[in-house]
Amino acid sequence: MFTYQIDEDIHLRLLNDEDAGELAQLIDTSRPYLKEWLGWVEYSTTEQDSREFIRAGRKNYAENVSMTAAIIYKGKIAGVAGFHQISWSNRNASIGYWLGEGFQGKGLMTKAVEALVKYAFEGMEMNRVEIRAAVENKKSRAIPERLGFTEEGLIRQSEFLYDHYVDHIVYGMLADEWQKRSENLAAVVVE
Repeated sequence: MFTYQIDEDIHLRLLNDEDAGELAQLIDTSRPYLKEWLGWVEYSTTEQDSREFIRAGRKNYAENVSMTAAIIYKGKIAGVAGFHQISWSNRNASIGYWLGEGFQGKGLMTKAVEALVKYAFEGMEMNRVEIRAAVENKKSRAIPERLGFTEEGLIRQSEFLYDHYVDHIVYGMLADEWQKRSENLAAVVVE
């Protein structure tokens, strides 16, 4: 089972059936906020919907094709982050994430995504990690930008959100770029 301790207050772990109620409640209390950028929100309205999401995620994890983890902050589920897709043959992974409205502004998502990137490169030996975000979703785009990802391009009308299409920006980082970034950060700490 996947668990990744980030600091004393934050860790990532696989979702399990017992999380369905808490996850459903988080989605429900953040629904208007989440709905702006996430098309699945209107289809996740019950605890059973969350349970089915969790079970599908665990099945995909067992099959080694994706990983869905809860972001746990001080013992509570704050959001979800993970690998949408893992391509072992190409050694690349795509990260997706969302955070409940009440947990915004604490740096949780930056830390969670940074942990996933580190795990992808150092634990899974991926060569490339990708993050996509809607052009106008400034908060989501800030995460890869903060972490030193390269903006690689625009995918026009990539996603349909309720009544309109949105364009996505694609961000990427390569293993050697991550290594250089880590070395640079370590050098700054030493000096």
